[in-house]
Amino acid sequence: MMENASSHDRFILDGFAELGALRPVLFLPFSVMFFVSLSANSLLLYVVVSQRSLHSPMCVLIAGMACVDLSLPLFFVPNMLLSFLSGWRGISLIGCLLQMFVVHLLGAFQSTLLVWMALDRYFAICTPLYYHESMAPPGFLTFVVPLLVRNVLLVAVVTALAGNLSFCVGNVIEHCFCEHMALVELACGSTAVNNLAGLLSVFLIPVADFVFITVSYVVIFSSVLRSGKSGLRALHTCVTHIVVMTVSLIIVLVTFLSYRIRNRLPAAARVFFSTMYLFFPSCFNPIIYGIRTTEIRQHILRTLTGRRSV
Repeated sequence: MMENASSHDRFILDGFAELGALRPVLFLPFSVMFFVSLSANSLLLYVVVSQRSLHSPMCVLIAGMACVDLSLPLFFVPNMLLSFLSGWRGISLIGCLLQMFVVHLLGAFQSTLLVWMALDRYFAICTPLYYHESMAPPGFLTFVVPLLVRNVLLVAVVTALAGNLSFCVGNVIEHCFCEHMALVELACGSTAVNNLAGLLSVFLIPVADFVFITVSYVVIFSSVLRSGKSGLRALHTCVTHIVVMTVSLIIVLVTFLSYRIRNRLPAAARVFFSTMYLFFPSCFNPIIYGIRTTEIRQHILRTLTGRRSV
């Protein structure tokens, strides 16, 4: 009987198992991406923190994104790389839940930081006279705190619900880290509440953030067109945010739907999209913002060439 089956407290992370003997080949591309993520985000964070001229609200938000992008891969990529080259793939239930909470929480802030950047652009373009007042810590905290509470609360609820399940279907997680749905599908009994919580978290974090960013940029574009003022520089940043957010949203929706339409997408593809949802921004955000933000690009070049800032 299912009720009498004991619940597993240790699991095997077995992402990309279908590749068989070719699985170790994945070590090279993922290790290169990991190195790019660590080095690029560290450089970006160092430049913004060390240069007083880059302590504007937007640059501080970019530094915040670099901090998230630097931290996120550290919680799952080293174990993933090690598993590609060895048989060390085990993780305890407590370790799995902890990894799930941290990884999904940091992943949530990847889109939430883009919301805060969109607010910065809105205040800078649509209400320039009140920009510094709006972006001062007391005023801006009214936008930061609600989203901070939303992210922590939703991820904590999703993780807690997963921790209350009994896992007697198996202990092999078809993933490279403790992804929520990959763990839930091993549970015995009903997982309807977990599926609903996962659905709500997707629509209340990345989808809601995307809608807010889109609406705010429609307002920004309309304001620039109506006023006829030169907003090319500001719009340049807005387009960057939209591109990054669109790519991330497409990946997370493909990942989410893949667990509902399992026969249409190979397991390896599902694991790849789920991993890229977290790993893609960590690798390319610092490159995108470091190159497309003129002030940051100039300081990065000075840092790399050893020249002093004037």
